[in-house]
Amino acid sequence: MTLLNHHAEGPVSAPPLLLGPSLGTSYALWDEIAPELSISHRVVRWDLPGHGGSAAGLVQEGATVGDLAALVLALADSLGIERFAYAGVSLGGAVGLHLAVHRPERLSSLAVICSSAHFNGSGPWEKRAALVRREGLTGLADDADARWFAGGFTVPRLVQDHRDADPDAYAACCDALAAFDLRDRLDGVTVPTLLVAGREDPATPPAHLREIADAVPGATLVELPGASHLAPAQCPKAVLTALRAHFGQGALQGMAVRREVLGDTHVDRAQTRQTPFTARFQDFISRYAWGEIWTDPTLSRRERSMITLTALVAHGHYDELAMHVRAARRNGLTPEEIGAVLLQTAVYCGVPAANSAFATAQRVLAEEDGTSAGG
Repeated sequence: MTLLNHHAEGPVSAPPLLLGPSLGTSYALWDEIAPELSISHRVVRWDLPGHGGSAAGLVQEGATVGDLAALVLALADSLGIERFAYAGVSLGGAVGLHLAVHRPERLSSLAVICSSAHFNGSGPWEKRAALVRREGLTGLADDADARWFAGGFTVPRLVQDHRDADPDAYAACCDALAAFDLRDRLDGVTVPTLLVAGREDPATPPAHLREIADAVPGATLVELPGASHLAPAQCPKAVLTALRAHFGQGALQGMAVRREVLGDTHVDRAQTRQTPFTARFQDFISRYAWGEIWTDPTLSRRERSMITLTALVAHGHYDELAMHVRAARRNGLTPEEIGAVLLQTAVYCGVPAANSAFATAQRVLAEEDGTSAGG
């Protein structure tokens, strides 16, 4: 099967995030945002049929948004991605809504940007499809800046993508927009949902996004001043901030677990010392170490503490060991159990390493006893 053209970036082991484009654009729409998102996610951006590098024959006249969603799922399957976060603009956002309604088990979270649950009825899109099939895309591309951007802003690469799109595939995508209407299904959306509206957007004005936000349980709405229809291109920093907050739930959960295990005092001290240089590392720790590994229910926190103590002894990380002796006590290990773990390390990590570890642990446990006695 021919797949949608796509570009993947970011660690293969990171949580997957698929990014969908607007009608008439390519995945270049995400050029200012995808590299930043790929720090914490495996980002896969894709092209609509007949746009960018995707084959025009992937859709035919009378196509639906469901057909496009099936192509996206086929792409995800080919990459070994079972469940993913998703963000899409306009038609790409409609694909995300379709997935949230019809295939919610495939989505972990959703962001719908400058899009709608309907696109003002079938009439305008049927007329546009007929025009493009008859005359091509030159006239529409000439007016792209006015439809896409505000305040004289433009992105020549995206306008050229519009000119270069296949007219028949573009018209088929118009057919999909003409038939799309999920307003009566929105209250069944269960995935965490973010709506981003551009206040200057003539195609899908904020009222369209508010309609979705009002219907989807727990949805969040962000309105961007100065943004028109292609907000990721015109206001990339604002869109990036909204997406990071929405897709960063793992970091928030991880921070909660980190505090439970290490204690508020330690975490507050680490955050106080954080600088722009160390911010990404701190985010990495919260998101992966604490948000994914320590939250995995396969092992209990007691078991994870014992494994962590052993690893720290093996590598001679005694400052970290002191911190995790305290964490082990919070996770329910007794001083006798901690001693048994350290004795085990004497066999496999060496007596000198265990000797230093016992000294560190004894100091920490004595401090705890002193605190309790005085407290």
